[in-house]
Amino acid sequence: MSRRKLMMVERIMYVDSKTPVNCVFTVKINGEISEENFNIALHKIQQKHFLLRSSIDSKSEKYPFFIEQKEIAPIPIRIVERKTDEDWLSESENEWYRIFEDEKKPLAQLVWVKGSAISEILWVMPHCICDGTTGVTLMHELLSLLDDPSIELSSYQAFNSVDDFLPVDFNLKKNKRKARFYLMMAKLFFLIQGKSKNRNLGKNYAIHRKLDAVVSKKIAEKCKANSISVHALLCSAFMQAFKEIQGNLSKGKVISPVDVRHFIPEIKQDHIFAFAPTVELSLKKGNQDLMAHAKHIKKDLVEKIEKTQARELLWMGENMHPVVERMISMLKSSKGGHDITLSNMGKIDIPSDYKNFKVETIFSPTVAFPWLNSNTLVTTTYNQEMDFTLMSNENFLPKEEAVKIKNKAIELLTS
Repeated sequence: MSRRKLMMVERIMYVDSKTPVNCVFTVKINGEISEENFNIALHKIQQKHFLLRSSIDSKSEKYPFFIEQKEIAPIPIRIVERKTDEDWLSESENEWYRIFEDEKKPLAQLVWVKGSAISEILWVMPHCICDGTTGVTLMHELLSLLDDPSIELSSYQAFNSVDDFLPVDFNLKKNKRKARFYLMMAKLFFLIQGKSKNRNLGKNYAIHRKLDAVVSKKIAEKCKANSISVHALLCSAFMQAFKEIQGNLSKGKVISPVDVRHFIPEIKQDHIFAFAPTVELSLKKGNQDLMAHAKHIKKDLVEKIEKTQARELLWMGENMHPVVERMISMLKSSKGGHDITLSNMGKIDIPSDYKNFKVETIFSPTVAFPWLNSNTLVTTTYNQEMDFTLMSNENFLPKEEAVKIKNKAIELLTS
């Protein structure tokens, strides 16, 4: 496959050629690495993944498409001298605004915050080509190759369109009628909505917090003892925190992305892919008990995941291309009905001991959305330590208030 149209879900994350929406994945290592090994590792990774040899053409046709470049440049490395333990976060924030528009350069950038013994390595990619699992995969491949450049990676066949994922019993005729109806309703909805002038004019920011292994273990044990998932407790604690800090302005709702590989096994763990179906979860009315909320959320999440038809969702989305620009415009101007988008990536499956270096820790990815409601929380667990990055925009959620919400939520998680 040398070209394919961006799926509807990829187009939303792409926004347009002038709006960056980048995900930044960061690992902290202790040990020596040669620049030569970086070049070998990145070359092999780029050869494996079609999207790292592609650019986005948004001019030739009505809708943008990925196009494989035969003569593409290698994935670039930007080396920065490491001065403090916080440099990775400021470099991460700088990279949010990188625009990947040169068609001869790949849709990825590496930043090496280089110290004498300790370094941070940042993978930067536009969100329209990657989800959380993609970030973990690329970090895993990079670390393995930095340690042993002789490792070989096998490439995979890229899909041509969402039709590749359709279930065998998919009724095309019936679904085409349904898709036409949905598109008509969407057009009508946007017509009634009119255009809002609201925009996020503030500065995007990220707040980071890592809990030590002892505290993290207590949270996991608390969940086990109450037969709830860590994810359900996280949702419950953060919604409760919004409620306590924001009072009536809080929505009592959270949007939760789910790894698409859960529903479509043909998309393998090590394939680059950008779409994550989402479920909306809410606090139960009236009840103030954190554990009761978490139990309700766990049950609700399981039911909603069972009902998710990811293959059909992808296919239906492809019929919505005519209204994508209106969808994007609405995301940029509407406060949404939720407090936060909460992505819990769970335990990160990357070894900590390599021959030539040690992985000190992994930080939860950061991202800056151009939406009006850009409240986003990403959590990960590595070496038994829970890690949080909370992102938003000063205009929508002042940083001071976000710090209070984060502190309150962590207090609820650990009390």
